[in-house]
Amino acid sequence: MIYYRLFVFNVYSKVTYRMNNFAVESLRNERSARLPNVDFLLKVSLGLMLLTVISFALVYAETIPVDVEGNSFNVDYDVSGMTVSSITADTDFISLILTVDVDSSSGVLDITLDRSFFDSTYAGLDEDFIILADGIEPISSETESSSKSRTLSIELPAGTQEIEIIGTVFADPESEIIADKAAADKAAADKAAADKAAADKAAADKAAADKAAADKAAADKAAAATSTTQSIQCGPGTVLQNGACVLDERCGPGTVLENGACVLDPTSQLSSGSSSSTKGMGKEMLMGIVIAFVAAGTIGIILGLMSKASKSKR
Repeated sequence: MIYYRLFVFNVYSKVTYRMNNFAVESLRNERSARLPNVDFLLKVSLGLMLLTVISFALVYAETIPVDVEGNSFNVDYDVSGMTVSSITADTDFISLILTVDVDSSSGVLDITLDRSFFDSTYAGLDEDFIILADGIEPISSETESSSKSRTLSIELPAGTQEIEIIGTVFADPESEIIADKAAADKAAADKAAADKAAADKAAADKAAADKAAADKAAADKAAAATSTTQSIQCGPGTVLQNGACVLDERCGPGTVLENGACVLDPTSQLSSGSSSSTKGMGKEMLMGIVIAFVAAGTIGIILGLMSKASKSKR
């Protein structure tokens, strides 16, 4: 009996444990099913972000065309807390009139005015635009200015219906085209001048390089000629011409050129002295023979006369 009760108790304990585990697991699955899916949340977030970007691009960055005496101009603007219904030009008062609706406690209008369309200047300098909101001057400032455009930021109270921006001039759209053409022509002229200056500099550099090369070649040739002249030594009475020694015919016979002047040639003097000495010795020998013959004849005549006289005495 005791064993039977222990057996029943063990079976009951195991069944109870399994039932408790099943209940806990069911509760956990039920809670997990109630929690949102992470992928679903990510997709929803991305969709909201994309919708916000598209809404901002469509609502807050807009362009309205404005007609000025038959010429159409585009005016870019951004708004916050308000809408712009239309923009018209008043050429009599040189102003732009905007029809608006501020549907919140306040609105902000950021409008960009192209200088080629509408501007406020005096004596070539920028002047502030006069801005009226339902006839009252609102809080405004010029947030950006360049050579092409000017940007105004205007704060408007709730209920504002009309904004007037007063300037000094409406420009002709052709003026922008002319200005752009003039700028393009000036840029082309500047480029042509720069190209010509570069070409002239290149030509001058080439001419200088050619002259330097020619001068170097002439110097090398002169140096080579000088070296050749110094290496060849010619004898007296000769000069070096075209790399060879030739007879120096610039001075008279028996003279040579020394230090730029003609002087007696020592070799010619020696030859002349030997010839004169030989000629003197020949003349002296001939005179001695003649004198000897005359003396011998005279002695013979005298001896003959003496011999004849002796014979006569006998």
